[in-house]
Amino acid sequence: MTAIAQRQAAAPISINLESIALGVYLVRDAFGGVMRYYTSILHLDALWYAPDGIAMLCLIQFISHCILRNRSILAALVLIQIVLSVVLGYIMLGTANAAFSSFKMMLPIFVGFCFCDSNLGHYKKLLAVVAVTFYLSVVGVFLTKYFVMPWVGFKYESFGAVREAGRLWWAYGGDDQRLMGFAADNTMAAFFILISYTLTSIRKSTTWCLLFGGIALYAIRLTTSKTTMIVLAVYLILLVLVRMLPEQSRFPAIKKIALWSFVSILVPFFLILAAAGTAAVPHTTMFSILDRINNSWQLPFVYMSQLMPVGIFTGCGAGCFNYPQKLFSPLAAYWVPVDNFYIGTYLMFGLPFAVFMVMVIRATFAVTDVYKLSLIFVCNMFTITVLNYGPATGLLTIALSFSEVFSRRAASTARAVDAAVMGRPRRVQALGPQGGFGDIGGELPRPVR
Repeated sequence: MTAIAQRQAAAPISINLESIALGVYLVRDAFGGVMRYYTSILHLDALWYAPDGIAMLCLIQFISHCILRNRSILAALVLIQIVLSVVLGYIMLGTANAAFSSFKMMLPIFVGFCFCDSNLGHYKKLLAVVAVTFYLSVVGVFLTKYFVMPWVGFKYESFGAVREAGRLWWAYGGDDQRLMGFAADNTMAAFFILISYTLTSIRKSTTWCLLFGGIALYAIRLTTSKTTMIVLAVYLILLVLVRMLPEQSRFPAIKKIALWSFVSILVPFFLILAAAGTAAVPHTTMFSILDRINNSWQLPFVYMSQLMPVGIFTGCGAGCFNYPQKLFSPLAAYWVPVDNFYIGTYLMFGLPFAVFMVMVIRATFAVTDVYKLSLIFVCNMFTITVLNYGPATGLLTIALSFSEVFSRRAASTARAVDAAVMGRPRRVQALGPQGGFGDIGGELPRPVR
């Protein structure tokens, strides 16, 4: 037996816990309507919470890898901040159920963070699950257009609160049904089509991307999620444009697109300055965005100034102005749907979150994983008008895209731009066997643990 074979035989079996957690969260949430219905009628409700049990193990892995092994001070501070925010949320919301729900809500973050120091392209089995999720999610939307599924309108109880796994309803101003496919609602059905298409397209030919991109756009149109449809259309256009570039220019272009997408954080503030106070007329095209401008993005700060003035700086705790407050708190009357990830997260964590985002943007300059850069762009665009804390996979996806802020390189170099990485041409691997205009996948030697 050779020395290499002996080392392989002696090496322990490697289990990518974060990959398993993401896979089970994805399957559970992408098919949330189906899962809620059948686990309830079969009296297997505990299975719904199995991903959260795996996420608890990922919390331990986050402490072990990011804090102890990488010696990331930022990772330690983030963990402390989340714990303190859960406590502050309990003080703010006033019930143990709200505090427990807030803690459970934050668990997927640690799953996503565990992907630091890893290239998502190396998780072949996970990407296969993502691809199957894409195909089935599209099929699910088409099926619900012609058939009424048994989980539509099904109600279930969660920690004493009655919720609805799926419902069939109509968009303002027309007869278009908001179809939710196999998911629990139409927005999430569209989201899973968007995310699974994004991750699958990176290694596919341009022909596949255009064909299934068109199918995905039509499926999302059936869900009536305008935000998701716009984001997917823009992503598809940029994908084709990047593939038309010379090979050595593609990866820098992807990184620039990802970095510029952080400008979307400012979009709500510009819209508030431009259109605050404009009356939102029901059953019109602009009603949704004007309602966000006048209510969703501003009212929570008005209410927080009344309930906890210091929260403008410290945040009002995990779960405030999120579904734990809506479902489990005496302050439910003050709940407002905060349709923006960055505003909603700032409300909970305050200025520490702003500092964290500075570090995330700083670390993005050194990211070498095309999957993470693609997710950064897609998530930033999508969350302009969506909070994305529920279902859990939405928050997990964002955490995954930010995970390099805890990487060994980011923790050790502590620089905004790694000049060597930015200046060195990269070999860009084909996205498919016949790549059409070209390919943008990064094949970089970053081993999975």
